Amino acid sequence: MSTATATATATHTAALARLGHALSDSTRTGVLLALRKAPAYPSDLADALGVSRQVMSNQLACLRGCGLVEAVPDGRRTWYRLADPHLAPALDELLRVVLYVEPGCCAGENCTCA
Repeated sequence: MSTATATATATHTAALARLGHALSDSTRTGVLLALRKAPAYPSDLADALGVSRQVMSNQLACLRGCGLVEAVPDGRRTWYRLADPHLAPALDELLRVVLYVEPGCCAGENCTCA
């Protein structure tokens, strides 16, 4: 029997745990999926996801704390984008994994996951 060796550092593990925490909430997941397409204002994200602006503010604060999104001041407003360009393709790949594991979750012409 061989002994498994750790290939990830504690830093890698913590970073993946933060990503898992971010994805554990459907609103945060919706924000990340929306931002993979384009940056957005919090009010637009709240409207698109059907949540209050206060809920959106709290979720964006969490995502900022996880290091996944960044706020960009724009005059008196602030818009948000993914913090790193690698996140959008990673989220796309996660969607493909979901479709493999749960092929019936999105079907038909209106599916935009694949």
